[in-house]
Amino acid sequence: MKKVHLCLAHMSGNEMKYIQEAFNTNWVAPLGPNVNAFEQDLERFAGEDKKVVALASGTAAVHLAMVCLGVGKGDDVICQSFTFAATCNPAVYLGATPVLVGSEEATWNMDPNKLEDAIKDRIQKTGKKPKAIVPVYMYGMPAYIDEIMEIANRYEIPVIEDSAEAFGSKYKGKMTGTFGRFGIMSFNGNKMITTSGGGALICPDEATKKKAMFYATQAREDKPYYLHEEIGFNYRMSNVCAGIGRGQMTVVYDHIKHHQHIAQLYADAFRNIEEIKVHMAPESYMEPNYWLSTVTFEKSRSNGVYGVACEPNDQVMRSMQALSAVGIESRPLWKPMHSQPVYKDAPAYEDGTSERLFQKGLCLPSGPCVTDEDVELIVKTLKESVVL
Repeated sequence: MKKVHLCLAHMSGNEMKYIQEAFNTNWVAPLGPNVNAFEQDLERFAGEDKKVVALASGTAAVHLAMVCLGVGKGDDVICQSFTFAATCNPAVYLGATPVLVGSEEATWNMDPNKLEDAIKDRIQKTGKKPKAIVPVYMYGMPAYIDEIMEIANRYEIPVIEDSAEAFGSKYKGKMTGTFGRFGIMSFNGNKMITTSGGGALICPDEATKKKAMFYATQAREDKPYYLHEEIGFNYRMSNVCAGIGRGQMTVVYDHIKHHQHIAQLYADAFRNIEEIKVHMAPESYMEPNYWLSTVTFEKSRSNGVYGVACEPNDQVMRSMQALSAVGIESRPLWKPMHSQPVYKDAPAYEDGTSERLFQKGLCLPSGPCVTDEDVELIVKTLKESVVL
């Protein structure tokens, strides 16, 4: 039986040329010609005269952004609650407190109103502003970033855009990850493009890029011997992995178009099914990459449990089992951070939106290896699994 994965890595055929070049020159360690060229590719892709540092992971990029902003012990970092743990964990690495902000219904991303409530409340309680704001673009969907940036600028708080799932998504014609002080890219094996594992940090200028590279290479001072005046990290991407990335960049626009095509197939197929709603861009100026296509079961009952005990409802589990039986991978939406045991005591500004989405939502296969015929089987299986 054919296995249909959520988002399987797809090679362009050009990767081996750059990988072989790394082996032929015996340049397989971090740094090297492929790393430099890959960063240049990413800078052209991002546009806006941004600079990019290729790193070992997207998590490393989040961490370095916070380091560059001086996040430390006792600081607050405002994070989106409806996300993967890698958004929040780096704040903890640095001794800061993740302040978890809920999502709005339209994009599933950080709610600007809750964001401002959180800022005001934390200033009142701690006597100081949060050190950074980290909105996330869930499943490639742009947030209401204009509204978020207006609030951030008014309070003079830098923004780190977690665009790990939104590589190639656009907001009003501009790439996500280029609005705030920093932007995050991820090239994990299941992302829009892959370097097997890796990520990148989008920086505002060359000076900031050099600062990030300094911390990413163990904060070694410019001396003929090893001198360290600050704590650094081993976060640079290898020349081999960057070679994979260079090959992937030759097909990135094809990948984006395919994900968008698959999402539209789902939307068309479920258009007249009230019980199943496909999450599509709520605004014409939003161009998601639809990294993963997602649906919510609109008439399924909540399990009525919130907080740490919150779980996907029976309809989500039934659909997952039905899809698995015919070889199709699926998974629930992200379990919100404020409902995770590790963050149960973190300050949270929520109204239950993200928990309800988690309870009734499902991620469907969307990658470049998913065919139109696969979508037909997925749609048929989901329709049969829904309790009307």
